[in-house]
Amino acid sequence: LPEGATATDLVLTVTQMLRKKGVVGKFVEFFGDALAGLTLEDQATIANMAPEYGATCGYFPVSAATIAYLTATGRDKARVALVEAYAKAQGLWIDETSEEPVFTDTLELDLATVVPSLAGPKRPQDRVELTVAAPSFETALTDIFNRPADAERVAVEGEKYTVGDGDVVIAAITSCTNTSNPSVLIAAGLVARKANALGLKPKPWVKTSLAPGSQVVTDYLTDAGLQKDLDALGFNLVGYGCTTCIGNSGPLDPAVSKAINDNALVATSVLSGNRNFEGRVNPDVQANYLASPPLVVAYAIAGSMRIDITTQPIGQDKKGNDVFLKDIWPTSAEIAEIQRKSVTPAMFAKRYKDVFKGDKHWQAIAVTGGQTYEWDDSSTYVANPPYFEG
Repeated sequence: LPEGATATDLVLTVTQMLRKKGVVGKFVEFFGDALAGLTLEDQATIANMAPEYGATCGYFPVSAATIAYLTATGRDKARVALVEAYAKAQGLWIDETSEEPVFTDTLELDLATVVPSLAGPKRPQDRVELTVAAPSFETALTDIFNRPADAERVAVEGEKYTVGDGDVVIAAITSCTNTSNPSVLIAAGLVARKANALGLKPKPWVKTSLAPGSQVVTDYLTDAGLQKDLDALGFNLVGYGCTTCIGNSGPLDPAVSKAINDNALVATSVLSGNRNFEGRVNPDVQANYLASPPLVVAYAIAGSMRIDITTQPIGQDKKGNDVFLKDIWPTSAEIAEIQRKSVTPAMFAKRYKDVFKGDKHWQAIAVTGGQTYEWDDSSTYVANPPYFEG
């Protein structure tokens, strides 16, 4: 991938391509020379978006990247060796000596053409390059949301700031796909670190959150000292698992919500999730954009989709000087260095050795055991389906 592009940008590009092609009911396998440069985490980011690009599944062949991941995450050496031997014996392995598979149809993507992107305001396949995200929103504001382009900002009750169309009211690092990939999480932490050093903060109307897909994320962000930088920008840990992507964003500040609804404002969210359908993220937010975790942090600081963050300042430093995205964006080398130092097999081994035991709350659940599930007729959550009867 080019310098500055992320695995998220790649998957948004792939999603757009496959939606345009039409792959409903298809099995999509990824192959080609670029596989050698993709980590398994990058591959998982792409494969896990299969529902969004419409395929029955998306998958990658087993390769050296698979073995590297299993080793790096503390798996038993004998199990890792078995996986490699089995994949090779069954013809599931791919490397530079493998014959190219035969497919019913193919698409080609040159990874060198991938650029920083978002997707929105309503569908995962509606990718917009970062350089045109601001004018794209202006078009959507009038053409999709039927709002005048020059509507005035409105006061927020009890606050000293105003809100308007295009303001980012939710900035969420969420979703198992992007938050299981160390490269983009570390990138987000580095953006936060550089922003903190310059005295930048999110705009006061932005609700920020961090919901990793794994507790290991907390371990390596803490080890690298990046969690405190994210905390300083309001990206505090809210839990592990699905949050904003499935609507678990929680309510906005009541005064902000009132200002939005009383004035029919088109508020926006920027999240590192998989889905951005209208009404899914938050009832107060009409325009939702998918983006990489570091871009989520950047938009929290900028506070608006109407700012071209590639050319306009996203804020001012402690001395009042303009700060641009390029001033806080990490290099690939910076990200890789921290990943090498802070993401260790020991972290995975420690977190997952007792994964099936659960925490004290899980262990406190009363169970009776047995070969079949004992239905609780009073449960409002898990009910016995009628098609199990006679």
